[in-house]
Amino acid sequence: MTVPDAATRKRLFLRTWGCQMNVYDSTRMADVLAPLGYAPVEAPEGADMVILNTCHIREKASEKLFSELGRLREMKREREAAGGGMVLAVAGCVAQAEGAEITRRAPWVDIVLGPQTYHRLPEMVARASRAAGAVIETEMPVEQKFDHLPEQAASQGITAFLTVQEGCDNFCSFCVVPYTRGAEYSRPAAAVVAEARRLVAGGAREITLLGQNVNAYHGEGPGGRAWGLGRLIRELAEIPGLLRLRYTTSHPRDMDDDLVAAHRDIPALMPYLHLPVQSGSDRVLAAMNRGHTAAEFLAVVERLREAQPDLALSSDFIAGHPGETAEDFAQTMALVERVGFALAYSFKYSPRPGTPAAGAPFQVPEAEKDARLQALQTLLRAQQDEFNRSRVGLVAPVLLTGPGRHPGQVAGRSPWLQPVHLAAPLDMVGREVPVRILAAHPNSLSGLLAAAEGAPASLPAEEPAPA
Repeated sequence: MTVPDAATRKRLFLRTWGCQMNVYDSTRMADVLAPLGYAPVEAPEGADMVILNTCHIREKASEKLFSELGRLREMKREREAAGGGMVLAVAGCVAQAEGAEITRRAPWVDIVLGPQTYHRLPEMVARASRAAGAVIETEMPVEQKFDHLPEQAASQGITAFLTVQEGCDNFCSFCVVPYTRGAEYSRPAAAVVAEARRLVAGGAREITLLGQNVNAYHGEGPGGRAWGLGRLIRELAEIPGLLRLRYTTSHPRDMDDDLVAAHRDIPALMPYLHLPVQSGSDRVLAAMNRGHTAAEFLAVVERLREAQPDLALSSDFIAGHPGETAEDFAQTMALVERVGFALAYSFKYSPRPGTPAAGAPFQVPEAEKDARLQALQTLLRAQQDEFNRSRVGLVAPVLLTGPGRHPGQVAGRSPWLQPVHLAAPLDMVGREVPVRILAAHPNSLSGLLAAAEGAPASLPAEEPAPA
């Protein structure tokens, strides 16, 4: 890939909302635009191109988008008045679902593109520069975008994301993903392994495999036979220099025996798993079209913990799905008590246009949803605090990922995904080192290099804001 010189370089600002897959998509959009001379910048002011990569899962996603577009309209006008220009693009799931509405309400937007079309961004930029009106690309093409992405990519750093599967065939009642990302598609194993090798060559020591339903992965392997995610993980674990592997997001009914065994057999596969359950009530799970019962979820958890006793579990919960009764919610609380989660993400139900639950009868009153969510989050927070405290006193391998906020301090990541802060030289970044955990904080741990346990822990603890 030819690198433009400073005189021809253009400024690209990418704002990303939502999941890790959106983060991955944003990095790849930057990669496909690099040959056109675009280089990422940290702020939209003065940018030649701005891309808003949107997520439809979060509440009020559309309102946040249009608020941001209003602010960018003024910046675009200022650039044009000064004789310059700004290409303004909206990407991601909101673009896929509401492309026509975006161009109606914000006609100053130049490009609207869905998640399956960003490999065609250079063509869209050229078309936008020639034509009046927005360029809209929200079809789900037959060709796979991964086949058209450049092999060369900017380094993601010590930790990297790698999409192995996209789309979803589950059609949960509350979720827009099947409508915005399309049907399930798994990348060929050879393509995934090749990209992982490039990421490691660029400095990655931990890779998180991404998919809307990642453990449904069934990519083509050598000889044409399909590989499951467990088989793929075993292959990736053999890459020299790759220390750690993770994957997200999973579905309980796709947790097969080989993947469970990988948690037992593969040291590089970290003892942390995000496994959404959403509810502890079979009646609500059926209304959600989740395809499993509470007992089946608990059986999966039991199999996983038998394979990896040190496993930390996180999950997703929705409070107040249409038709949820007080008894249904009590069953959710009972499931949480029984499992014990190291981390969880919980939300009150909010309707997504076009999904079955949006028009379902027996919508739960907002006040009741709020009360249930508060009770659920109180319990989940207590479990998270308990899990963090249980790490105090352990010597754990910590992957050092970068500097901390204080001089002489570095930040790292525990096997259980907690941020860890300790005193260490910066030249140790990229290494996995033994750390004695000294203290637990609401969202992080602090520790001391095990080799330096005789030294005082004098630096203040780092406590980042929750993600």
